[in-house]
Amino acid sequence: MGTPEFPDLGKHCSVEDCKQIDFLPFTCDRCHLVYCLDHRSYVKHQCPKADKKDVTVVICPLCAKGVRLVPDEDPNISWETHVNTECDPTNYDKVAKKKKCPVPGCREVLTFSNTIKCRDCIVDHCLKHRFGPDHKCPGPKKPESSFPFLGLLSRSRKEESKPNQAPATSSSKWATSFLNAASTVRASAEASMTKLSSELSQKWQIARDGVGLSNVGQVEECPQCGAKFSSVTTLVDHVEKVHERNNQSRVFKMSIDVCPKCSKGFRDPVALVDHVERDHGGTSKA
Repeated sequence: MGTPEFPDLGKHCSVEDCKQIDFLPFTCDRCHLVYCLDHRSYVKHQCPKADKKDVTVVICPLCAKGVRLVPDEDPNISWETHVNTECDPTNYDKVAKKKKCPVPGCREVLTFSNTIKCRDCIVDHCLKHRFGPDHKCPGPKKPESSFPFLGLLSRSRKEESKPNQAPATSSSKWATSFLNAASTVRASAEASMTKLSSELSQKWQIARDGVGLSNVGQVEECPQCGAKFSSVTTLVDHVEKVHERNNQSRVFKMSIDVCPKCSKGFRDPVALVDHVERDHGGTSKA
């Protein structure tokens, strides 16, 4: 066997009637014997342990699932185990019943190659009924409004306007209660706005009445340190002496414009102009 250089090269086939020497032998993974090319399969050399790796699957008629039969186990036991554990009869229609074209009268089975999804109704159809007029496409869905309650409220109002209205359902009752709650919130908001506007009017009238009077008792507050002063001139002197001299690294210059009519200070010149036009009739003469 072999050659002088390779004495272990090649082996004889294990089949008694063959015994052919093969330089590239095959070893069976079940019986671990050596065979030639012709007898390498389980059937050809009649392997006694071939059933250990045999895979036999039976399709269940109840759920259309595959049931694997264990080689060393009785098939009846494997079947009973499947029926008691994982058998689901509702799966049979999903597997056995094939999807067809939804057009009435069409029996075309939808497959991968003949299925077209409509862009408008997003429903699968066959090639024959792929166009909208052929399957009576209802068209694209209307986009929902940003306020989904508006449609519900409009429907409830239409139902209330009908003379012979049927007994209200739970949805109509809910819509009515929601409408009442919305009306209550709106009424409270309107009352709050009215109260606020009246208070603002009173404050504005008091401010208008105080224009032109003596400036005694008027308090000016420093925007940086919060110190209070009786006059604008004193506030300007305070800012120039304290904040501009002490904070040389971070200079904060403040310009306060004084109304020549009523001596009221303004940080913004635009606010001063609006004040003169509004309270003094558009003239800045003292």
